[in-house]
Order: sequence, then structure tokens, then C-alpha cells
Amino acid sequence: MIRRSILAAALCLLTSTALAQTATQAPAPTPPAATPPATAAPAAKSELTLAKFQKRREKAIMAADTDGDGKISLQEWEAFQAKRNVKGDPAKSFARIDSNHDGFIDKAELDAFFAKRFAKLDKNGDGVLTADELPGHKSAPKPEQ
Repeated sequence: MIRRSILAAALCLLTSTALAQTATQAPAPTPPAATPPATAAPAAKSELTLAKFQKRREKAIMAADTDGDGKISLQEWEAFQAKRNVKGDPAKSFARIDSNHDGFIDKAELDAFFAKRFAKLDKNGDGVLTADELPGHKSAPKPEQ
């Protein structure tokens, strides 16, 4: 019960920090002769916010929900991991994500798991993952599992 409270508090802090950062950043005024926004340089593709990070990961992992009930059972997880040729014991990774130990992984548990993962990867704590903070980048530190 205490773990859930701590996790909920951490998620609230991450969310409020991200919201505070976006709220404090006032948009720059656009001079009349400026180029239209359509031709403006897009944000870097490699920068991820917590919301985008969770959405991407959740979409990928919810593909394991083969019966469409909105949650993943251990059997679905094992089949999903085998299909992706993931090394390691799928039961251990399942247990890590299944925080309430009800035998299923649901959206709330995925959000909490990925918020924790995001916080570990976001080394500078700015609420955005840049290319050098992502595990696939050659200069990124290896994340602890």
C-alpha cells in the first residue's frame, strides 16, 4: 500500500513538473514579416515527453492483449515476448510490471512502469528525453533493468 502511495506521488510530481515547465514557457511573439509556422523548423524527432513515451510504449505492449479485454495476462505476455524473441524470463518482467499482483497488466500499471523508466532515462530531469538520453543512442548510458 505504501509502495502505491509513493508511486502515485512520484507520478503526480512528474506530471506536475512537466505541466509547470510547459506553462512557464511563453510562446515567442511572431513578427508580421516572419515565415509562417508551416515552414518553421520542426522539433527534434528524438525528443520525447513523458506522455509521448508512455503512449508509444503502451501501444506497442498492448499488442500483447490478444483477447482485447484491456489487460494482459501472463500467458499473453509470454506469447508476446516469445514472438519478439526477447531474452530473459517473461514471468520476471511480467511480475515487475504487475504492481498490484492481480495476474494482469493494465493501462495504469503500464503508465506507472513507464513513468519510472522515463525518470531513470531523463538524466537531466527536464521532462524531455533527448537522443543522448535514449538507450538506443551510442552515447547514452545503459539503463539499469
